[in-house]
Amino acid sequence: MRRRQTEVVPRSSFSVLWLEDGEFFYFFLLIKHKKGRKVKMLVKILLLIIFFGIMVTVGVLCRKYAKNVNSFVIGGRSVGPWLSAFAYGTTYFSAVIFVGYAGQFGWKFGMSATWIGIGNAMIGSFLAWIILGRRTRLITQHLSSATMPEFFEKRYLNRSLRIGASFIIFIFLIPYTASLYNGLSRLFSMAFNIDYTVCIIAMSVLTAVYVILGGYMASAINDFIQGIIMLGGIIAVITAVLNLNGGFSASYLLLSQAEDAAVNMPGAFASFFGPSPKDLLFVVILTSLGTWGLPQMVHKFYAIRNENDIRKGTIISTVFAIVVAGGCYFLGGFGRLFPGIDVASNGYDSIIPAMLEKLPDILIGIVVILVLSASMSTLSSLVMTSSSTLTLDFIKIKIAKNAGEKTLLLMIRILIAVFIAVSAVIAIVQFRSKVSFIAQLMGISWGALAGAFLAPFLYGLYWKRATAASVWTTFIFGAALMAANFLFNGSFPALLRSPINCGAFAMIAGLVLVPVVSVFTKPPKKNLVDEMFSCYDTRVSVKINKYMGE
Repeated sequence: MRRRQTEVVPRSSFSVLWLEDGEFFYFFLLIKHKKGRKVKMLVKILLLIIFFGIMVTVGVLCRKYAKNVNSFVIGGRSVGPWLSAFAYGTTYFSAVIFVGYAGQFGWKFGMSATWIGIGNAMIGSFLAWIILGRRTRLITQHLSSATMPEFFEKRYLNRSLRIGASFIIFIFLIPYTASLYNGLSRLFSMAFNIDYTVCIIAMSVLTAVYVILGGYMASAINDFIQGIIMLGGIIAVITAVLNLNGGFSASYLLLSQAEDAAVNMPGAFASFFGPSPKDLLFVVILTSLGTWGLPQMVHKFYAIRNENDIRKGTIISTVFAIVVAGGCYFLGGFGRLFPGIDVASNGYDSIIPAMLEKLPDILIGIVVILVLSASMSTLSSLVMTSSSTLTLDFIKIKIAKNAGEKTLLLMIRILIAVFIAVSAVIAIVQFRSKVSFIAQLMGISWGALAGAFLAPFLYGLYWKRATAASVWTTFIFGAALMAANFLFNGSFPALLRSPINCGAFAMIAGLVLVPVVSVFTKPPKKNLVDEMFSCYDTRVSVKINKYMGE
């Protein structure tokens, strides 16, 4: 038999040795190759089916924990440290961070983008739990408040604050919720060649099922499962991507040689603080300090079981953030090493998918599950916050004042379905019609919410002299500033035209506005505020095996 030539079947491990009538053997191996691709696709689909099946099963099993409003919204304030910490972390880090922010800031700042992840871990997680965790848990139970707007009403003795806060949450959480779908389109197209609309509908329906059935407890348990997937997936993806360029040392060397016409600094993308330390600082402030004022984040402290669990949750949440956030931004910092990325034409969302294209099929399947986990965990938290806020802080106060427990619980469940449907429609409209203003509105949501709520909430926990007038001032300033940034961006100073910089400015300004306005306005009644703060000093008795005194 005479050899003619050697051919390699694309994306397979088969080398075909042609014979005189080798066409038969080539045809046989081509069929085998196609079968191999089908097997790989079936494996990825099987991973999705298992993932979705677990999520729905958890929702069904958690129905017994969702018998009333208190258990449905805050889990009866009995959630342990692991579930609370993972719920906090998975709500914090969505697909927007993995696909959007990691690609965008990694491209702009290079390796120094890792500082964003470190800031998220130390400021957004560790300090948030230390400074907010215990006091939030104690005073919200003492005031019987289940939502942030309800806290504002009872802490500042002003019902209109509750209505105002619920209005801000309603306006700015919906576009933020829609943004969660953005990171999925390119990844699903790359991995499954599935239409983006189908992906959105499937994710929406499945999230709605387990949240509506099991409430906060189902979300917390699923967040834990999704968090485990995120931890393992990030580590696996970073290792695989770096190996594509010869490992960390080789990748770092290549990154130090990367150039950009707009950056006049040799080795800028491998430097300690990157090409623009000032812009990097604003990103760290917004994405780290901003969590202190986001209702869906603070809500996790309402539900935790006890003070000992808060200490444990602090450590768990911080480690989770270091791995997930630090890993995402670290990975994004190497985006410039991959050829063919056209940011000008395809946007920053194309960077991470382009980095993952050459990974093995099974690893791409894991990445899709990772991004789904990040999206669904944040989505469940946002719609829970939106629906409970609208029901308890607006409908109950203004419309259905005499509604019973079952009616309120039904309203919350209905609104969860409505909010998920609305956010899905917005995401589909944006994707199909390329409506750019929707994406821009999503960008200001974080800044508006944190700018309006961070200072009033923080001072409400620690400072008795803070007044309702100062809270109203901060509400209006934060929300109006970010709305103006969206509508009249060209009129802003160059430094504040970026929604990120403007959002960071809104938060810092709020920390100044509350004490300044409070000094010049009528103080709250001292006896009432003293009674509120008494919860921090209440004496409790414990068994000797729980505490060894002097």
